[in-house]
Amino acid sequence: MLPEETAPPDARACEKCELSTHRQRVVWGEGNPTAPLFILLDNPGLRENKEGQPFVCGTRQTLQRGLLEAGLDLDSVYITYLLKCRPKKAYDKPLARQTCFSHLQFQLMEKKPQFMLGLGNTVAQTLFSDENVDVKGLRGSWHLFQDSIPIAFSYHPLAVRRRPALYRFFLEDLQHVAARFPR
Repeated sequence: MLPEETAPPDARACEKCELSTHRQRVVWGEGNPTAPLFILLDNPGLRENKEGQPFVCGTRQTLQRGLLEAGLDLDSVYITYLLKCRPKKAYDKPLARQTCFSHLQFQLMEKKPQFMLGLGNTVAQTLFSDENVDVKGLRGSWHLFQDSIPIAFSYHPLAVRRRPALYRFFLEDLQHVAARFPR
């Protein structure tokens, strides 16, 4: 399990969207906060089982396996989320993503990543403000986010876990990202 970075006080106390009414915690990010690669997922998911014991969920297992197989050291990544807490019930998704986007903007200004990797259609559609964008059409190429940060895209690790045939594409995308790092 990667170490979790503590969220700033204003993020922990954020009440700008309805997620604040059903969250247990705010997850700012996981991994190395000074890493050159910023990985963006939709939300933090689970970090403990029903008994409250820490565990590595399927999304994290698949992501970590892929990173290691692609030759990316876990110390070279920082994982963060569009939503800084795990949704537990129905919510206004577009409003929550738009509201939480300011937290992501703050992180980008503060951490200044060299590269980004967006995982899943939700991330791609939110970053490009376009519901018609999909990972299938974006993967395999580098794009620019906010005209300055190189970003690549791949499938969400949970989609890969549910559809194992996607794993080879996921690994290919991670290797594409790994090729940008000096050896």
